[in-house]
Amino acid sequence: MAYALSLKNISYTYHSIHQETLALSNVSFDVKSGEFVAVVGPSGCGKSTLLHLIANLLPLDTGEIFINGYPLAISKEKVGYMLQKDQLLPWKTIYQNVILGLKIQKMKQPDKLERVNHLLAAYGLADFKNSYPNQLSGGMRQRAALIRTLALSPDILLLDEPFSALDYQTRLNVSNDIGTILKKEKKTALLVTHDLSEAISMADRVIVLSKRPGTVKSQVKIQLSCEEKTPQNARNSVEFRDYFNQLWREINEV
Repeated sequence: MAYALSLKNISYTYHSIHQETLALSNVSFDVKSGEFVAVVGPSGCGKSTLLHLIANLLPLDTGEIFINGYPLAISKEKVGYMLQKDQLLPWKTIYQNVILGLKIQKMKQPDKLERVNHLLAAYGLADFKNSYPNQLSGGMRQRAALIRTLALSPDILLLDEPFSALDYQTRLNVSNDIGTILKKEKKTALLVTHDLSEAISMADRVIVLSKRPGTVKSQVKIQLSCEEKTPQNARNSVEFRDYFNQLWREINEV
């Protein structure tokens, strides 16, 4: 079985003039197609480094990464990366922003642009396509950033604490929006977050990393009794507190 994403014995060391810092050590896990996996762990355990390696922004020290069964170095599969801030260009309209990736990669075919218009309409931004980023709320900007990423039809979506810049109420609403969108689009997603509630409410499975150097300490499958698992409904399920306490103990064990 070819997983959407497989990590085999990943290690990475940061080098400076004065020292070497082992950030990740022997990290291995698999992600199924269409699965939403969250990665949590103590501050500095290498969560964001992990995403940088999968996105090929950093070179591997040791280990292998496979996407749909192909080594990362030769894989032609697309990996989308959603950052902590929306990174929308303030001088461009929302429409110009969401098609920017298509323009850069010379992929502005009619079917691609039609998909962008469909996404804008489906997720409440069609009436704002000619607006500028400073005219939108933080939540709407994050939705626009997600549509920009989805426009390139990535096979895997990497989410690097994409809601951390938002206030608490907006964060809840946007995580609900984006979680629902990703499920509807049947995207494989890997979320890095320090927010345990966010991880439990959005993910099918949570991977816990140890303190630095980060290793896989445990993997927790999330099974909630709510009828429809949206991030908002998940927080009201009877099992939610137990999962929160379990992950809290895992992260804070010495």
